[in-house]
Amino acid sequence: MTDALDRALVREATEAAQRLSPVAARVLEHRGRTLREAEQAGRTLRARVAGVHPPGSLRWRVLPLEPGDGPRLGALAAAVGLEPMTEEQERLLRALVEDVPETVRRTRPLHGLRRLFLSGRRREEAEGAARQLLEGYAVWGSGATTQLLARWEAGTREPTLPVALAQAWSDHVGLTERLGGGGTRRSVVPLGELAGLPGAARSLAAVIGRELRARQAAVDAGEAVRESEADRLVAQMPVDRLREATRERLRVGALTEAGITTVGDVLARGTSLSRVPGVGEVTARRMLGAAETLRTLAREDARVTLDPARRDPAATRLLGALHTWEMLRQAAKATDVVALAQVLLPLADRLTSATTHLAVLSDGPDADDLRALVTPLLERARELDDALRRAGAGDPWTDFVRRPADYFALLSELGLVEETGVFGDLPDDVVEAVRAQELDGSLLTVSLRGYQSFAARFALVQEKVLVGDEMGLGKTIEGLAVLAHLAMQGGRWFLVVCPAAVVSNWVREVHARTDASVRAHRVHGPGREEALARWRRDGGVAVTTYETLGSVWDELTGFELDALVVDEAHYVKNPRARRSQRIAALAARTEHVVLLTGTPLENRTAEFGTLVGYLRPELVAGLGTAAAADFRRAVAPVYLRRNTEDVLVELPELVEVDEWLELSAADRTAYRDAVADGNFMAMRRAAFVAGAGSAKLQRLVELVAEAEDNGRRLLVFSYFRDVLEEVAAALPGPVFGPITGSVPATERQRVVDDFSAARGGAALVAQIQAGGVGLNIQAASVVVLCEPQVKPTTEWQAIARARRMGQLESVQVHRLLAEDSVDERMVEILSGKSEIFHRFARVSDTAQAAPEAFDVSEADLARRVVAAERARLFPEGA
Repeated sequence: MTDALDRALVREATEAAQRLSPVAARVLEHRGRTLREAEQAGRTLRARVAGVHPPGSLRWRVLPLEPGDGPRLGALAAAVGLEPMTEEQERLLRALVEDVPETVRRTRPLHGLRRLFLSGRRREEAEGAARQLLEGYAVWGSGATTQLLARWEAGTREPTLPVALAQAWSDHVGLTERLGGGGTRRSVVPLGELAGLPGAARSLAAVIGRELRARQAAVDAGEAVRESEADRLVAQMPVDRLREATRERLRVGALTEAGITTVGDVLARGTSLSRVPGVGEVTARRMLGAAETLRTLAREDARVTLDPARRDPAATRLLGALHTWEMLRQAAKATDVVALAQVLLPLADRLTSATTHLAVLSDGPDADDLRALVTPLLERARELDDALRRAGAGDPWTDFVRRPADYFALLSELGLVEETGVFGDLPDDVVEAVRAQELDGSLLTVSLRGYQSFAARFALVQEKVLVGDEMGLGKTIEGLAVLAHLAMQGGRWFLVVCPAAVVSNWVREVHARTDASVRAHRVHGPGREEALARWRRDGGVAVTTYETLGSVWDELTGFELDALVVDEAHYVKNPRARRSQRIAALAARTEHVVLLTGTPLENRTAEFGTLVGYLRPELVAGLGTAAAADFRRAVAPVYLRRNTEDVLVELPELVEVDEWLELSAADRTAYRDAVADGNFMAMRRAAFVAGAGSAKLQRLVELVAEAEDNGRRLLVFSYFRDVLEEVAAALPGPVFGPITGSVPATERQRVVDDFSAARGGAALVAQIQAGGVGLNIQAASVVVLCEPQVKPTTEWQAIARARRMGQLESVQVHRLLAEDSVDERMVEILSGKSEIFHRFARVSDTAQAAPEAFDVSEADLARRVVAAERARLFPEGA
């Protein structure tokens, strides 16, 4: 190679290197920046991915996306769009950037006049660099390399553009690989209503802790009411009581002369008591000590009471706390929802106010499946939040007046009210076993009184029992508590046998008092075969009558029940009756059996022996004509009886029972005729037209018999004189009245006096407009309303005849209501009017002064009810 030729080649290589090295630098810098940005974007997005793994086979990986992620997805797409480069090509580019420029610099002495003055060593070094440059030039100086560099350089001039969020899973973005691959189903969906997930998941996931805090808040509020009651008691204690609290003689005359007349006044004065004339410092200390002692005793005696007539702030706060605790506790019972909320928390925590889309990746279920999973959670959270918000904004007394028994049950559960006589006459060993039994109330939607919980646990421990609690104590909820517990333990098939008159009540109670997973099936009347088939297939609570039991007996033969409840069990006291024999056969092959009756053991020893024999024949074998006390001791292991006065220590209390009844065939005929005629008044009393065949009259006769067994007297109210005449003629035992508007006031009082002197089971029959006003009838403790009244005030005034000062017993109110009739329509309409009244009364005293302000117009009500019933019974004018 000649010297001239060498110089030309070196010059050519040098020029090529100077041209290509910057290009290579730009390409490497662009590729490096693009890959770094993609890596950073990938890390950011990966950190947001949440795994959703609910129990079962469903699995998702979810990436929340926001508008700012468009450039990040663009960075990923830019990296995917880079032209592929082999390792050899990358080494070549790095050589052009890092090595070739240095080689060119070392060849500079060979150019121009400087080459003439090169020494031997320096010339050798320069020529070596030139040869190295020429060797490399043979590779990177080729046309193919030049073209490749040109393409790469063109790519450096293309800007990185954002990618639409909806295109996140597109192959040109490469998001799947950045998230670790996998997932056969990919979708991007707008966040939509799932934007509420963070609040809902956090709220429900924390509901157990919230429930515990709410429980403690309710306890604290209850203790504040107790303190307030103690203060009220000492404020009423005469100052003379100070002498009773100390053995020392205290002269209290100086206190009364100074206007200090109560123990509360003494406590209010405190240490300033010593400045009262005639009271020295030592005496003042003794008096204060005695007052503190009385205050302590008053607190021990103080009861947590809730009285709508005395709505002090402490009681109002307690009601609000109880309502909040009740709602949170029911929410906490939905363990599946709480567990799901905890599963969704990782996703919820990654959603922000900027999130607009979800990129969903899975191997099976898609985004719609995820939405279907989350939507019920959002609905449950909204329901809870709305309920808590309404409770916080409303007057808690409104809800208390509507359902006082539920609130007293909450107080009982918190230990804020004392219940005596809970154990009945049970032996000590049975009591201890029952106390140790846990009761799972997860499927109950109401609280239990302490005595109700004890009855349910008694039934679980002893397995076959007879619960004879007095009417009005809630035997139905005690039976339901047993079924709900067994359902949580895996039980599926439960049977309730009861009189036809209370079938509707049982079905309603199952729906109202237990979780929706516990279904009631009415195996009675039309459709009973279909209901029985559904129950056999799906499980739940089958409610049937003693008569229907015979017609479906073949379907039950050999069918294993998880529990049997027999209501009004005195219906099967005759062992020779076919229905008794059927119950005996079911009880013999069923592990858990609960017989319910309000008839006391003391009055029906022999018949109760029959009932106990269905449960444990060995307990009554050989008793024969044993004395009642001996018999009671013998059956004690299976028999539990509590009286109202023993367990409801907050008496007098109002216990209201809606007796929903199914119209008899004769009732239905009379009712359809009345509806066809548009006769509102005839519709209201149609349920009594059939006389002895009337469902309402049959139930009323049962209530009178049970009241007689419990030594109670009844008030029976109706708007209609012909109904009262029918009732008076049908009722057993002493009947007084009817008191109507035509009976003079003196005669009315004479009737009341005679009634008050009568024995248990006596009934005073009165027209509600006459008997409901102006009479004090504390002798009665059971009130029966034969039909709903147009004006709510009419019912309230009638009930107030019995529930007033001097009443020592709880007052039980039974409303006789017919299903699928004018009664249902009136109850629906009038309940709305009651809510309007409570809202109105909170802001005005007018409602108390003028009851007519919230009563509904009779003409308006009649028009609405008749129209609704005609539309229901005669669609399209049929």
